[in-house]
Amino acid sequence: MPVEILMPALSPTMEEGTLAKWLVKEGDEITAGQIIAEIETDKATMEFEAVDEGTLGKILISEGTEGVKVNTPIAVLLEEGESADDIGKAQPEADKADAGAEAAPAPKAKGASEKPAPAESESAGSQTKAPPAPSADGKRLFASPLARRIAADKGLDLKQIKGSGPHGRIVKADVEGASAAPRSAQPTAAKPAETAPAKAAAMASGPTADQVARMFEGRDYEEVKLDGMRKTVAARLTEAKQTIPHFYLRRSVQLDALMKFRARLNKQLEPRGVKLSVNDFIIKACALGLQKVPDANAVWAGDRILRLKPSDVAVAVAVDGGLFTPVIKDAHMKTLSALSAEMKDLAARARNRKLAPHEYVGGSFAISNLGMFGIENFDAVINPPHGSILAVGAGIKQPVVGADGELTTATVMSMTLSVDHRVIDGALGAEFLAAVIENLENPLVMLA
Repeated sequence: MPVEILMPALSPTMEEGTLAKWLVKEGDEITAGQIIAEIETDKATMEFEAVDEGTLGKILISEGTEGVKVNTPIAVLLEEGESADDIGKAQPEADKADAGAEAAPAPKAKGASEKPAPAESESAGSQTKAPPAPSADGKRLFASPLARRIAADKGLDLKQIKGSGPHGRIVKADVEGASAAPRSAQPTAAKPAETAPAKAAAMASGPTADQVARMFEGRDYEEVKLDGMRKTVAARLTEAKQTIPHFYLRRSVQLDALMKFRARLNKQLEPRGVKLSVNDFIIKACALGLQKVPDANAVWAGDRILRLKPSDVAVAVAVDGGLFTPVIKDAHMKTLSALSAEMKDLAARARNRKLAPHEYVGGSFAISNLGMFGIENFDAVINPPHGSILAVGAGIKQPVVGADGELTTATVMSMTLSVDHRVIDGALGAEFLAAVIENLENPLVMLA
């Protein structure tokens, strides 16, 4: 039967996308792994690879179409011996209704790359074959053509495999890691952890677009259409403020020792073309702080807390129309020069929207630094599922009372730690913030 190619979820937050460009046309022969389209997600424009081979029988969504929901059929692939006359038979109406009722973006597979691999596109719901074969108990068994072929080659019984794709569909990743077992065996699959409450609390909503427009009748204004990134930023931050019980811890840190140490290091690193920023030291200080206070290295997972072992630190990067939070993994293990080089690379590619999903997903903690814009202090919004985020202000010369009790001047930087009270209590957050400040005020410790 013909195969429906579905709009894939190419990023973890993608709910809809723009079919920017078709790279194939109707009648073309398609091979597995071939790039067939370019799709604009909420974060970037990404290449979309075919999972299966066949002939492109019909394009259902024309290029340039915006707001295409994930799992919407965008084309039909014909298998060997099929013709355009078979397209209408691809899926009975009852099955389509069932699929539509169950449709949901699939979870992102691990190990995503900048160019999504066929397995990822498949797990995101790129292609599905209908009607699915019934299982022994009479229920329909959903599996992609590629998964069926691999299962057949390995002698696997699909009824014994739990699918991780949309509608519980069995995809390539499910069968690749499975091993053949006696057909009579009925293994019990572990129930996946729920990452959100079963029913979200009702949220207050503001005035509608029409209501707002009526407030400004007769006034001159420009209407700015929201792109995918701005829609995602608005939705996630609204969710964060409505569902995360934020509280805030504020401290000041004296930077004079760090500034002198940084100047000496940069002079020594100049022949190598390395120039360390204050932000590089902040990243390192936070990464080491998470190691010193491991209970603060945690995220909220719906009905449980996940405590991470490595310090994976996200850093907010402003881009046109929004922001990215690329993640520096294992930041506690990297040298300052390595951190600096990686951060510069991630920031540059973030501004060009060239980051792959695995580069901006994850981490337990984030840093938002507006000091370079002259902002003295502010409160940042936690990026779920992170447990906290550190807002960093500008270093400013101001009078302070020295250790000897005398009035002197120092470069003082304000920091505010926004904390998810479900994950981190006040005393724990204070302990973590103190560890960060200790590292910044004694920079040599970070090299030990």
